Amino acid sequence: MRNLRVSADRIAADLAALAGITDPDRPWTRRAFSPRFDQGRAWLRSRFAEAGLSVATDAGGNLLGTRAGSAGVGTILIGSHSDTVPDGGRFDGVAGVVIALEVARMLEERGLTLRHDLCVADFLAEEVSVFGVSCIGSRAMAGVRPETWLALEHEGRSLAQALRDVGGAPEASARRDDIRAFFELHIEQGPVLEQSRTDLGLVTAIAGITRVEVVLTGRADHAGTAPMGARADALAAAARLVTAIEAEATARSRTGHFTATVGEFSIEPNAANVVPSRARLLIDARAVERAQMEGFLTWLDAACAALPPGIGATVTRLSDNMPTPMDPGLIALLQTAADTCGATTRPMASGAGHDAAFIARIAPAAMIFVPCREGRSHCPEEWAETADIALGAEVMAEAILAFDART
Repeated sequence: MRNLRVSADRIAADLAALAGITDPDRPWTRRAFSPRFDQGRAWLRSRFAEAGLSVATDAGGNLLGTRAGSAGVGTILIGSHSDTVPDGGRFDGVAGVVIALEVARMLEERGLTLRHDLCVADFLAEEVSVFGVSCIGSRAMAGVRPETWLALEHEGRSLAQALRDVGGAPEASARRDDIRAFFELHIEQGPVLEQSRTDLGLVTAIAGITRVEVVLTGRADHAGTAPMGARADALAAAARLVTAIEAEATARSRTGHFTATVGEFSIEPNAANVVPSRARLLIDARAVERAQMEGFLTWLDAACAALPPGIGATVTRLSDNMPTPMDPGLIALLQTAADTCGATTRPMASGAGHDAAFIARIAPAAMIFVPCREGRSHCPEEWAETADIALGAEVMAEAILAFDART
């Protein structure tokens, strides 16, 4: 069924239009709570309305376009996010919003009325925002956005005020209890689909993310007079630990999706002629199987305890989010839809976080991945072919029709 009902031309035009709404000196940048983001939201609002959707911004700051169903049996939610990271958001999130809109347009022009309401969502601030937190809108819709976040400030503006500025209502609840299914399309952000020449990835689970701070303390000494064998060099110990973390993560990755990255690193006093007395590491670890994460954290404690004499270690778990399985029933519908459309698929874990991880707390959720060039994402070179995105949209539409007919 490669003669698609969705319009690849409309998808391409929408992607190009949103790409044009960017900080001109930093393509492709449209960060949440910025004037450029507001401009993109205004464009989306007009496109939602043109598609015949009833448009509103909910209390959590999510832009929603709703097409009423015929039976009052709940809502099928589809969408993603239109905000970007700096310098790299031409398709990340945006493709999912655009194809959700296209599915709604396709249903409208073919005169197909679902039994369920269909809601197209642009979730607020999926990427890490200027307030240092992410998935603000989907957390609000799931009823799990921490109240303490509202007091966070950036350049004199609180998150509560920023929510009001985008049309939200921080004092009100955005939690939904009418969602019966959620579908999200996203670029893969990795090379597997392209390298394997597979049309689509069907996401089985979204990895849990744990961030751990390790602070190693040694002793500052003169770099020229302290004997090599009598030092408590915090940096040397940290270097051994970083290498060990990479080896341990590589070993764990052979039996399931697992990654660990030392993404932040600093030393003190950071002087050429002083033996480092302190080193700080921030570890980002991700696993689809919780047992893998627990095993890694136990290993990390033991590795820190086994550092050379004179080196102290403090291990602090800063955040710890559980992995989120996608709904098997919705995955099966997507597989059947892909078979109907003649699309090849493979099951995949998502190492990146997505709004679906939070919506899954209130409703069955599923994700489709489409290939991206060389697996690149969060960079200006991020690219996905319109034909791949349109095929993903067609498969999603087929699955939505099947879900609507049976429930």
